[in-house]
Amino acid sequence: MRMCLSRVCARALFGVVGFAASASAVAAQTTVTLNQSRPQVVYATLRAGAYADKNYPTVLTTRAADTADNLRRGMLKFDTQNTIPAGSPVTSAVLTVTVRSGGATAPRTIGAYQVTTSWAETETTWNRRRSSTEWMTEGGDLGSLIAQKDVSNAAGTKVTFDLTPLVKQAVAGGLGASRYTRVALVDLDAASGDSTRNFYTPDDSNPALRPTLTVVYGKPASAPAPAPVTSSTTTLRVLDWNSHHGGVGTDGKLDADRFMKKAASFKPDIVSINEVERFTSHGNYDGPAVMAGLMKKYTGQTWYYKFTTATGAATGNGNLILSRFPFDATDIQLLSHSRAAVNAAIHVNGRSINFVSTHLDADSTSYRLQEIGELTAWAKTLAEPRIIAGDFNAWPGSTENKTMTATYVDSWVQAQTDGTATAYAGNTAGNTRNSRIDYIYYSKGATALKLVSSQVFDVRDANGVMPSDHRPVLSTFTIR
Repeated sequence: MRMCLSRVCARALFGVVGFAASASAVAAQTTVTLNQSRPQVVYATLRAGAYADKNYPTVLTTRAADTADNLRRGMLKFDTQNTIPAGSPVTSAVLTVTVRSGGATAPRTIGAYQVTTSWAETETTWNRRRSSTEWMTEGGDLGSLIAQKDVSNAAGTKVTFDLTPLVKQAVAGGLGASRYTRVALVDLDAASGDSTRNFYTPDDSNPALRPTLTVVYGKPASAPAPAPVTSSTTTLRVLDWNSHHGGVGTDGKLDADRFMKKAASFKPDIVSINEVERFTSHGNYDGPAVMAGLMKKYTGQTWYYKFTTATGAATGNGNLILSRFPFDATDIQLLSHSRAAVNAAIHVNGRSINFVSTHLDADSTSYRLQEIGELTAWAKTLAEPRIIAGDFNAWPGSTENKTMTATYVDSWVQAQTDGTATAYAGNTAGNTRNSRIDYIYYSKGATALKLVSSQVFDVRDANGVMPSDHRPVLSTFTIR
């Protein structure tokens, strides 16, 4: 992963170009064979039980769980980002692995799953995808089952998995900004004796035995137009708004459509929304999905979202991130006193930005300070630049705010200093609910961010009704 090959060099070394018999009738096809360890392929094995925090970057193994200690999954990541042009139509993608040795039970049904979040070869464990970041689900963040095969225990057995649907999406950018293909090999059968399957790794001296992803793709339908000359900065508009139980207005009516229509009118790029309800007494519906759909309705764009309830349960009240940029990775951190934070990493102007949404305790200063300590300690594990937004339930002069501003910048205060803070008549202090309790902070080490302005909006309609009992705050940054 630390090495880098140019796309040209990668093809010269590893690509085999093939053409149809009649170029006039059939578009040219390119075949790329990915089996070179670092940077083309990285791998590891995840092991549960007493080994859940141990990194295994030199073996590729599966085993069903007769005991927790024996449960193992093989992880592979192929560089389809730098070896295949973005947007290329993928016609075929086949993974081939070779059995090195196997336990007594045979055959075993092995499934190839998409892995939905990034991971590091020399850091990943059953519990963590990186040394400082846990998987959202222990044992790897598994997505769809792409293919499955019966695998014998005979050494030298070749096994192929058709990964075409997964690779198509990865190359097209449909899985986020990262176009790598990430796969987990999982034993799907019930435990029965020794079900181990050891596979040859990408480090084997014989290329014919290594895990190999063979991808056939064509030329993109149309070459993209030359990129216009732009400045070295890109604008990022960050909105934070407490929805009051999913859009209960000051008239007492729940109207998510009204709330999201107003949110969309501010033209944000990424949004932190608090008090979003998922199948609760306030609204028996999937609030995060509904809000993402309404943002698409009112902007004409696809919005990506990540949600967590305050307790981490499947249903309840929680925090939502909406982004018009795909996610590189997401994470959730539970805090004390039934509070939580949700993180999403996005790419803007070549920079990876970690964005966090949270909502702290409503009643206790000591609880909030404990939660801030946990929040900031966790946030240190996220790469710079970092933005933390949400309802902190604390006034500007509070100990909570002073604790945050020891390492973070309060964007509204900074914009006031710069003369770029805007509210409206009767609210020049930028109050969001009685006082200013909703914040957009950015870390003092976020040198790639430059604050442009901050604004608190007047969201009263002609009758003085607001879509929520909070007012939204929006801070605009340039990404350098």
